[in-house]
Amino acid sequence: MKIITILLLILLVSGCVNEPTGFYVTRVIDGDTFVISTGEHIRIQGIDAPDKNDYYYYEATQRLKELIEFKTVTLERDNTNKDRYGRLLRYVYLGNKMIDAQMLEEGYAKVFIFEADKKYEKVLIYAQNYAKNNHLGVWNNDN
Repeated sequence: MKIITILLLILLVSGCVNEPTGFYVTRVIDGDTFVISTGEHIRIQGIDAPDKNDYYYYEATQRLKELIEFKTVTLERDNTNKDRYGRLLRYVYLGNKMIDAQMLEEGYAKVFIFEADKKYEKVLIYAQNYAKNNHLGVWNNDN
């Protein structure tokens, strides 16, 4: 058992084994922020969901809970590591679904892209345009 542990440590340090990519979501805070099992706060990259007391806040928060709370997600970093509040900025995947784009496409958030982080800008804008054109969620003209 000790030999296997030592070999894994050597492979990890040498770069032959990637660090784990799956992170368990312990709590959703709102429609674009959640906490993983390491205690780190994650701010979903590329989106801005309604804040507390804003229109569609509750719905956006509930939808993100349905999608990722108590599930294992994959996180991907762009150029910016953290926001001004110390939260990790990451694109979020559940299986092969990009949660960032899904929240936009369903109208639970709006595109919010940092100048240095344009890796998926076109994908995110396309997803938002779908919600806008179909008057979904925050884009519902009746509200």
